[in-house]
Amino acid sequence: MLVSLNAPPSPDSSGQPRRRRPRYAGKHPRRFAEKYKEHDPQRFAETVEKVIASGKTPAGTHRPIMVAEVLEALAPRPGELVADCTLGYGGHARELLARILPGGHLCGLDADPVELPKTEARLRALGFGEDVFTAHRSNFAGLPQVLAEYLSRSASAGDTPVVPAADVILADLGVSSMQLDDPTRGFSVKFAGPLDMRMNPGRGQPAARLLQNLSPGELAEMLQENADETRATELAAALAGKDFATTTELAGAIRVLFPKLAKEEVGLTTRRVFQALRITVNDEFNALDNFLRVLPQCLKPGGRVAILTFHSGEDRRVKKSFEAGLRAGAYAAISHDVIRPGHEERNSNPRSAPAKLRWARRAN
Repeated sequence: MLVSLNAPPSPDSSGQPRRRRPRYAGKHPRRFAEKYKEHDPQRFAETVEKVIASGKTPAGTHRPIMVAEVLEALAPRPGELVADCTLGYGGHARELLARILPGGHLCGLDADPVELPKTEARLRALGFGEDVFTAHRSNFAGLPQVLAEYLSRSASAGDTPVVPAADVILADLGVSSMQLDDPTRGFSVKFAGPLDMRMNPGRGQPAARLLQNLSPGELAEMLQENADETRATELAAALAGKDFATTTELAGAIRVLFPKLAKEEVGLTTRRVFQALRITVNDEFNALDNFLRVLPQCLKPGGRVAILTFHSGEDRRVKKSFEAGLRAGAYAAISHDVIRPGHEERNSNPRSAPAKLRWARRAN
């Protein structure tokens, strides 16, 4: 019996044509949607292990950075209240939860309405119920409200009011791999997608509209402040007020500006432009400044905080805030030297390379 190569798919038992899943595109598929094996680690554990062994992060996931160093700085203990201010994929939270049980609780904050429900479900599946873990849709600047809400809800009637403060606070300021790798979010210079970059797609203006509304002077100042970009003036003159609908259109326009620069140098400049836009789109520096201002009051006496930063603008703010808090007596101790990921971690997870860790301990 001859079968036409153009014949439609045969129907299933319901009478509907069966839809075959697209074939896995070789050993290293490039498109995010094609990497379905990486999105389903329970079924394709061997593939995921190979991706990690190659120094890459499986699609749709995130590898927590400097876990051992964070745990050493925070020293979480059973029964303590922890605030993970940037829950992300939940990698740090999972390790912290394991150390504060029995009797402890972790409040996880994240402003991303796309990823937060996934992470909450992931941690619930690991056995962390409402009694030990609550998820809150908020950025880190909303920490005082989150702590007040949790403690007021958990306190029984007639109890003495509890000061809304935590024993341990963690903030990992980096963009999660789930956001970077998903082209529909518009964060990456590598994949074609809408030029968006909003952590919360339902709020604020996308990066494309921001660029359209900026003057060359405003864009140059933004590139210098948010990314220490040395070519800010030249970039601003070419990009401000222009309409770039996709990430690759913007990346291509930057590439055309510098035909004589090495590919690596152009790539670095492109990443800086994307970083500067992302920081402004999400108002990240204002949120960080507000967080640092209220941080001492959100820590119990003797409480510990650790902050992971990924570029100089963030690190400068954290360093200055910790130093000012130490002088004012709010902190009893701080890390005077920045802590960096080790050689082995940088090799196995290249995205950890720019990370810087600083910690502080609240005065008693």
